[in-house]
Amino acid sequence: MNITTHCFVVCIDNKEYPASLEQFKIYQILEDETAAEHNLIRVIDESGEDYLYPADYFIPISLTEKIEQAILQAA
Repeated sequence: MNITTHCFVVCIDNKEYPASLEQFKIYQILEDETAAEHNLIRVIDESGEDYLYPADYFIPISLTEKIEQAILQAA
């Protein structure tokens, strides 16, 4: 199985952001070292833009290349 290097997460908590995040949906994240220092991650949310969210609202996942390509093409 070929695992890619793009970063994706699954949302496990959207209680404070129900309009911006869908629980159990896969989201792409963007690297942001400053945000990580504050326990935040930069997520491309339902608006199609990237915003900061608490890191504990997500679980990181690894995807096969085929799944990753399908998600990126759909975005």
